Amino acid sequence: MTRLTITTADTPTGPVVGVAGDLDHATADQLRTTVTALPLRPGQRLVLDLAGLAFCDSSGLTALLAARNHATAAQAEITLSAVPDRTLRMIRLIGLDRVFPLQP
Repeated sequence: MTRLTITTADTPTGPVVGVAGDLDHATADQLRTTVTALPLRPGQRLVLDLAGLAFCDSSGLTALLAARNHATAAQAEITLSAVPDRTLRMIRLIGLDRVFPLQP
């Protein structure tokens, strides 16, 4: 199991959260806690950069949905960036590609 590493960076359009390692039942709360602590303003875009994501289970997907809910409550947008193929396949299979904007 790879530990989860989360980084945050402020940009003019909103925060970018980098997620690397395993996003699963043991680590999903870390992402949820980090994202919900971010101050978001209306019109900003929260970007979750998943380029370093090694594994994501249903708990990880739930954490991504919690991030979306946080952004929506703040009247901000959210985008998933650089989603690994295995995770992207799962996102598409369950229809979350209609919920999350995806970018390369």
